[in-house]
Amino acid sequence: MVAIHKISTDFYEDSFDLIALHSSLEDYAMAYALNLCLKSNFRRRRKDLDLSAHVAVPIFEWQDDFNDRYWTFFPNNTIREDTSLRTDLFRDEPAYSTFTVVSEYRDVDYFIKIEQDDHDNTEELLKMLLAVPRIVTAYHIDTDKLKSKNNLIY
Repeated sequence: MVAIHKISTDFYEDSFDLIALHSSLEDYAMAYALNLCLKSNFRRRRKDLDLSAHVAVPIFEWQDDFNDRYWTFFPNNTIREDTSLRTDLFRDEPAYSTFTVVSEYRDVDYFIKIEQDDHDNTEELLKMLLAVPRIVTAYHIDTDKLKSKNNLIY
């Protein structure tokens, strides 16, 4: 008799904190504001995160060696080129649509993902984020309830 081993999807358990940000700033300006107020060092990756053939999300990252944390900051909504065949008057012009990384929170502008071992100081971080001048609100997201959590594993 042959034994069959199955690996469940819960085998790869990635532990991280997720913070939602609402702001009207562009992504580069948000990274600059975060670097200024949090004393962080967010830098844009050379290569964007490719979620599908036509969707690429810019990622800003920072390795905090002092606190042993890896931070990533990314916009929730990105514009992608629609490649479907069009038969209307503007068939030669490109069409664009919006792609949402975390579809459960369509109204969130940006997310900060923090990979760390201890999850005890998110309240202090939220107070620091709310002190950033152009951030309207910031709050913690429960990652266990997300359906689109696979988009955040990179």
